[in-house]
Amino acid sequence: MRDTDLPIRASILRGLPALITELGGNGEDYLAAYGIDEGLTTQHDAFVSLQVVERLIEDAAQRLDLPDLGLRMAARQDPHVLGPLAIAMENSRTVGDALDCASRFLFVMSPALSHEVIPDPLGNSGVLAIRFASSTGTASPQSIDYGIGLVHRVVELVSGGGPYGLRSVQLPHAALAPAVTYREHFGAEVAFDCEHAILRVPRHLLSVPVVGGNDLLRDIAVDFLETHFGQDDVPVTDLVMKILEGQHGPDRPDLAKVARLLSLHPRSLQRRLFAEGAGFKDLVDQVRREEARKLITTSDMSFARIAAQLGLGEQSSLTRAARRWFGTSPSRLRREATDPER
Repeated sequence: MRDTDLPIRASILRGLPALITELGGNGEDYLAAYGIDEGLTTQHDAFVSLQVVERLIEDAAQRLDLPDLGLRMAARQDPHVLGPLAIAMENSRTVGDALDCASRFLFVMSPALSHEVIPDPLGNSGVLAIRFASSTGTASPQSIDYGIGLVHRVVELVSGGGPYGLRSVQLPHAALAPAVTYREHFGAEVAFDCEHAILRVPRHLLSVPVVGGNDLLRDIAVDFLETHFGQDDVPVTDLVMKILEGQHGPDRPDLAKVARLLSLHPRSLQRRLFAEGAGFKDLVDQVRREEARKLITTSDMSFARIAAQLGLGEQSSLTRAARRWFGTSPSRLRREATDPER
């Protein structure tokens, strides 16, 4: 795994080799071609590269001529690939409690993934939206279909195992398969090329009791999650750097947003960074410096545009920052890059 990549538990691919084999391929060999041992998919503590997983799913959809591969994977997947998180959710008191649990602990699957309940983007006061996203800003349509499809399955499970009043679905990409395929999968209308991947659900769903929920089992699962899992598998500094690198300019997230993406309180994030010898502002500065070096030395973009791209505002701010970072002006840095013998 590259240092700049984020991990995801290999169990997320469980069931894909069998599906590929059923369709005439060799699932084990297919995973091996991407450097993934099928045996890892049965281990809850095994991690693989998120970027490799996304590329694998996209390539498989194309090679198998299966535009709804992500949806098929979600339909076949056992929610217990989520491990103790699934146990905590299915033993919550209400659907709302289960969704809160997912928001807190989805990082157990991957620190790149986020899940939260937000106001309805269409403004209906009786509707809420369950948003699934990747903090890396990735745009892998098949992976998005798989992710939101798995969220749909889990909500069905905790709300009683059947339809839960899903109003509609929004996806941030064009339809990969005929729209009817999406409608049949979700049992609701699906809109494409939207801002986020969301499930629009009735507000009262949050208060629906989870059938068969057991407080003791939930407490045991949550205690296990809090005790055994966290971002210790990967340095927090690396996770923060990846998030900052994935979102540029004025849209680059601040401390509060990064902390939320990592399911941490901002002060907890600051303490963890300090323990690793880093500071949030220093990391932002480091990401800007490397981005500035790349844009100045490998592009012909105007310095005013580069300043805007970095979120520095004016060209004069870029000039001051370049002198601090590189000990020279942007124009001289560019000249030296294009004519190294000067």
